[in-house]
Amino acid sequence: MSEVTLTIDGRPVTVAAETTLLQAAAQLQIEIPILCYHEACTPNAICRMCVVEVEKQRLLQPACVAQVREGMVVQTRSERVERSRRTLLELLDSAVDLSDAPAIQAQMVDYAARPARFPEAERRSPPVLDDNPMYIRDYAKCVLCWRCVQVCAEDAQYTFALSFEGRGFETQIGTFFEQPMPATSCVFCGQCVGVCPSGALKPRREWLLEQGKRPDDILEQTRAERRRSRRSSPA
Repeated sequence: MSEVTLTIDGRPVTVAAETTLLQAAAQLQIEIPILCYHEACTPNAICRMCVVEVEKQRLLQPACVAQVREGMVVQTRSERVERSRRTLLELLDSAVDLSDAPAIQAQMVDYAARPARFPEAERRSPPVLDDNPMYIRDYAKCVLCWRCVQVCAEDAQYTFALSFEGRGFETQIGTFFEQPMPATSCVFCGQCVGVCPSGALKPRREWLLEQGKRPDDILEQTRAERRRSRRSSPA
């Protein structure tokens, strides 16, 4: 495989020709912030948090998918890049509950994002969906990173229980025909919960503890739900 040499933040690096800018920066121990990207998922450059500035390129480039080229000169924290990331974080915070997203909160501090920049912005506030014994779905905290959809589909499970629905501001993750999770093809593997970066998907027992339920109460509630489930199941 051929190699190319490029410069990132003033430092030369030689990598394989098909390496992404994100991977090349990592070889120099230069951290580029990510949101939708996950090593277990196919990169789709949805969030644009990882954009970098490439010399002679008019637009900022998403580092998770943009590949290296010979002689490329890249800046990962130029003024333009930082302004883009800061604005993205401010817009995200204006619409989404980020209280369970410590990595994103750390990024807001790093980029001096102002949480109150858009005080009149409409916030996403769908109700918590508690429709199965394994996990809850709190889409008020969803950052639409697509990770859960990807691991439920070709990237891992091939179950296809989750998808996008709606358009524009109304876009959210959901199930086909808004079916409860037990009525879908979900096998409750938990991989969607594992890749969620924002707490939108959370183990149900953890969520119940946060609601003030005692462990004994949760255990009794779980047993009662199992009994009801057995009674309602066809013979």
